[in-house]
Amino acid sequence: MPSPAPGNTPPAQHRFPCDTCGADMRYAPGAAQGGGALICDHCGNRQDIAGPGPWENPLSEQDLTAALSASLAAPEAAAETEDRALLACPNCGANIALTGESHAGECPFCATPMVTGTGAERRIKPRGVLPFGLDEKTAHDAMNDWLGQLWFAPNGLKDYARKGRKLHGIYVPYWTFDAATRSQYRGERGTVYYETRTVMRDGKRQTISVPKVRWHGVTGRVARAFDDILVLASHALPKRYTDGLPPWDLAALEPYNPEYLAGFAAEAYTVPLRDGYIEARAHMDGVIARDVKFDIGGDRQRIHAVETQVNDASFKHILLPVWMAAYKYRGSSYRFVVNGRTGRVQGERPWSAWKIGFAVLAGLVIAGAIGFVIAMQQGAL
Repeated sequence: MPSPAPGNTPPAQHRFPCDTCGADMRYAPGAAQGGGALICDHCGNRQDIAGPGPWENPLSEQDLTAALSASLAAPEAAAETEDRALLACPNCGANIALTGESHAGECPFCATPMVTGTGAERRIKPRGVLPFGLDEKTAHDAMNDWLGQLWFAPNGLKDYARKGRKLHGIYVPYWTFDAATRSQYRGERGTVYYETRTVMRDGKRQTISVPKVRWHGVTGRVARAFDDILVLASHALPKRYTDGLPPWDLAALEPYNPEYLAGFAAEAYTVPLRDGYIEARAHMDGVIARDVKFDIGGDRQRIHAVETQVNDASFKHILLPVWMAAYKYRGSSYRFVVNGRTGRVQGERPWSAWKIGFAVLAGLVIAGAIGFVIAMQQGAL
């Protein structure tokens, strides 16, 4: 049988049958501290995940300049790629790559049913994966604790969420960027001094000190090495959720191995590498601006121009673990996300109108009672 033509390779399908009973095995988050393992829920068989050999360096960075300058017709020339069959969500736009032979499922981001297309898409292959460290029960307990701390949330939602609703474990795509920068700047250093003035206040002369700034032009250079600038490569989750999930222990990243994804879903990136780098550069520019102000010194600083040279720019595509729940409550959808390593929770929350109204009413009653007591005391005097 002839081999597939380049660009038409079959989409990657990964199954991990148990060598004892043949059932599909899954990655067990609780086994992460022991080096990681696949567990068979049918017979209990455990299979350790083999790490890379000492001669391998699969977490090495990839050249960013080469990747950005590569033509769309030959993306494999710039980075290691693979063909993936994706489940496309028609509601939130998420692209989910499921392991095994799944061709349908429920979107973990919005609970919408979705079916995969017939084709495959070529994507940059992940270099690293941060395995789940918390199992579903631990993540569920963290979510329940978070819900219990919410003021003015409907009791019905808390009860609905606590009735053993299933959480979905999903690996969310990120880009990381490294770079060495050298920046030349032009600006001004401000020195604060005070002038004494006499003014009239309440018919009296008063002497006051008025701050003034004396500006001096300055030029200089600053340098900075950036390491692992993290950029979310997905549009399915609002950034206000994902920005609240760190810290991520990126030092614990493992070389990409499909065995870590067994039993879990993985979202394919929808933010292209170029757009991810634009966001990373904005972050770099903000840090460089702070460095420039520190270098200018003085009491005040003005920046007129900064010219930055970026060297040794590189990137990695990585997957980070998130437990997720999408609940439909009284016709509305609410999402909760849990950091799969630390248990940190972020999410949407409804407000209970009657609880808020009761609190306002109680506040008015208390304020009225305090006012009545004060009035009685003043009348007695």
